[in-house]
Amino acid sequence: MAPRALWSYCKKAEPIMNTQKRNLYILLLVLFVVMLGYGMISPLLPFYIEDMGAGGTELGLLVASYAVMRMVCGPIWGGLSDRVGRKPILLIGIFGYVITMLWFGLADRLWMLFAARILAGILSSATSPTTMAFVSDSTLEAERGGGMGLLGAAAGVGTILGPVLGGLLGDESIALPFLIAAGLAALSLLLAWIFLPESLPPEKRQPGKSGKGFIDLRAWLAAVRSPVGPLFNLTFISTCGLMIFASVFGLYALERFNYGPKETGMMLMVLGLVSALIQGVFAGPLTRRWGDSAVLKASLLASALSFGFLLLADSYLTILLATAFFGFTVALQVPSLTAMTSKRSEVPPGIAMGLSNAFISLGRIFGPILGGLLLDHNLVLPYLAGAAVMLLGFVFSLGQKKQLQPV
Repeated sequence: MAPRALWSYCKKAEPIMNTQKRNLYILLLVLFVVMLGYGMISPLLPFYIEDMGAGGTELGLLVASYAVMRMVCGPIWGGLSDRVGRKPILLIGIFGYVITMLWFGLADRLWMLFAARILAGILSSATSPTTMAFVSDSTLEAERGGGMGLLGAAAGVGTILGPVLGGLLGDESIALPFLIAAGLAALSLLLAWIFLPESLPPEKRQPGKSGKGFIDLRAWLAAVRSPVGPLFNLTFISTCGLMIFASVFGLYALERFNYGPKETGMMLMVLGLVSALIQGVFAGPLTRRWGDSAVLKASLLASALSFGFLLLADSYLTILLATAFFGFTVALQVPSLTAMTSKRSEVPPGIAMGLSNAFISLGRIFGPILGGLLLDHNLVLPYLAGAAVMLLGFVFSLGQKKQLQPV
């Protein structure tokens, strides 16, 4: 290509590239704000629950109630985004997050916490599948793992700052972090509404079919039975293992080491920091060098070992180091799984990402319930179960050679 022609091509491509970057930055901001609020909540929930006279079982059920509604509603929102576009569904998800954070902050009864979390699962479950589908619409296959990694990094940065802010602000008022999270989410809602364009043009949308409504069970079953089915199973296993750790960590630290919100927030900050660093900086290069499948298998095996390190840690420093290693091992699993799901899917991206998030939610149901029940019997049982779950995922991945081969 002649220099003048090359310069002309680059000038024409520059506005498109700048627009894509701006859209990605807005999506990253949305996920950051959502996960900032989630991070603020994490170190406070155990103390919220304890103040209301509840324990590990109730904590697990509270976390799981949110995940149940995400599992049910995520595919519906994802499929709906294939019909009407990504942006309106994304805005619904952010708006739902604002409302439920306000409700959560004002709750003073256990049933109010459950009601707020259930409503949050219904509405805010629209956010993740549409965000992932937006990236799928806007990136090439070779770059998709890196794009998903950037989304994970944005979520990780939110979980870095969230626990610290939640722990510090929670000492002043346990409701204040929730109100701040609602305000930040309202800001991201405004930015997305004004600046974020639609990524799915009308000609590429899936037409609604009479009699199916918003729930297309046939398409869901076809996706589960397709080559991405094993990836959904691995998504469930990975999330279940992660949530066994995340859901009971606050009570584990409180009962074993008598740590409060500040210490718990700092440990969760380390987890988020490592996750953000790995997903934002290393996810793209590692998956391009070794492939999504190899990275996934290695991270599953390493995460099983990391649960053992968490049990052996007996001081603040060693707990921080063990938490950092655990964050390193799990950070690459979601980008690899979502990238492979996007590449191999035989159904529209909204449905595929919605189902992927449904299996994530399924893991968020079983992981917290299992972790909470085991914690009430013995402090070490949740982490032994987490190691077993991740090891099961590694063994399962070894048997999926055809489904996990490069495309």
